[in-house]
Amino acid sequence: MNFEDYRGVWVFIEEKDGIIAEVALELLGAGRRLADKRKTQLSGVLIGDQVTGLAQTAFEYGADCVYVYDDPIYRFYRTETYMRAMLACVEKYKPEILLYGATSTGKDLASAVATDLPTGLTADTTQLDVEEDTGLLLASRPAFGGNIMATILCKKYRPQMATVRPKVMKALQRVPGRIGEIVEESIPITEEDIRTKVLEIVRATTQRARIDEADIIVSGGKGLGGPAGFQLIHQLAETLGAAVGASRDVVEAGWIGHHHQVGQTGVTVTPKIYFAVGISGAIQHIVGMQNSGLIIAINKDPAAPIFQSCHYGIVGDALEIVPMLIEGFKAALGRKEEADARKV
Repeated sequence: MNFEDYRGVWVFIEEKDGIIAEVALELLGAGRRLADKRKTQLSGVLIGDQVTGLAQTAFEYGADCVYVYDDPIYRFYRTETYMRAMLACVEKYKPEILLYGATSTGKDLASAVATDLPTGLTADTTQLDVEEDTGLLLASRPAFGGNIMATILCKKYRPQMATVRPKVMKALQRVPGRIGEIVEESIPITEEDIRTKVLEIVRATTQRARIDEADIIVSGGKGLGGPAGFQLIHQLAETLGAAVGASRDVVEAGWIGHHHQVGQTGVTVTPKIYFAVGISGAIQHIVGMQNSGLIIAINKDPAAPIFQSCHYGIVGDALEIVPMLIEGFKAALGRKEEADARKV
């Protein structure tokens, strides 16, 4: 394989209902950094129906060029249609690096494309870098249950591909009016060529708190001793109007459902305030919350790794400290409500 034929950093620009996924904007930020380091172009691949106008958003978030497949056949995501478009684009223009968001769509498409291309795929990446001279992508992710960080290389094949967890990268500041090149592409494909048909889209509704969207998260770990102790997490969260999170050990113990799990095998979160209560700080948990605005840790072990990743730490028994916090916050919030009422 002649590596000189492969140039540029690409991002799959995932969209739904005419809106670009947040992770795609985050990847454009990461891709811009990689492309600048390699002194090459950052491009996006946009596939959908009536999506050409979204290319402007991609330019404003860092892309130099966007390859667009705009056709009614791409109205709904189907592995076969999107895979054919991506494969055609890759084979025609030969990118050096291709990044996808680690969403259900991104992971499905990336794995399908990897089965057809003579290359590999690094899944659920949390850190990206590139060797300036060789172009070798350094894709890092927790391994062995989150106990170590592994950097995975693809030395012999191109393009180098990776899926990246949402919320671990940061989007660039939007530059309104920034322009780039739109390359309109198409492939000969009809509905008769596709085995999968979309009959109906059913959107589920839920009352479940979305921890990936919360401004404040209170997470608990095994240091709370058991399900009874974990109820303090719910009480503190209710007091603050926060979402409830949990460590993997707590979820595996059955104290709370998996959708509350924060970490490499759960959800990556970036709240304004994150409470880590009774959580030791295993790396698989840290990578899921390390980009929070303010991290407050409570643990009775002064040597707990969580204290290396927090802004404020309290050494002590969470079963004693959390009730005091609840009372303190209730009193403070009560005074604020009284003050607001007087203003009215």
